[in-house]
Amino acid sequence: MRERPVEGAVTEKSGAARSRHLRPIRILLAEDHAIVREGIRRLLSTEPDLEVVGEAADGAAAVEMARTLRPDIICLDVSMPRMNGVEATRLIKTDMPQVGVVVLTMHEDEAYVYELVKAGASGYVLKRASARDLVD
Repeated sequence: MRERPVEGAVTEKSGAARSRHLRPIRILLAEDHAIVREGIRRLLSTEPDLEVVGEAADGAAAVEMARTLRPDIICLDVSMPRMNGVEATRLIKTDMPQVGVVVLTMHEDEAYVYELVKAGASGYVLKRASARDLVD
């Protein structure tokens, strides 16, 4: 279940009927390549339970926007100008531990994965993965 219930809503896990008052998951995108960022936004915007609430072109802007927008999830690239994704994740998770961070990366090296997990990332998606993998 990707939707988050609004306060007081009944969820399937409680055994009751699913509430009709669910709000979409609010997502902040952080990717320095505009064409990639636009493609991800378009992909996520087709999902009724996902809402892109902001876009950042570098890690420092992602941290600033996260503090302002308070998204549910931040989807960010590892390699960005001004601040890389590992450091941005560390700062975001320090300030907002409840925010999920999903990292997009082309790096499959275990050292990157270790650093991302250590920084607080909830998960990562390889850029060679399918669009469905990111949405899921």
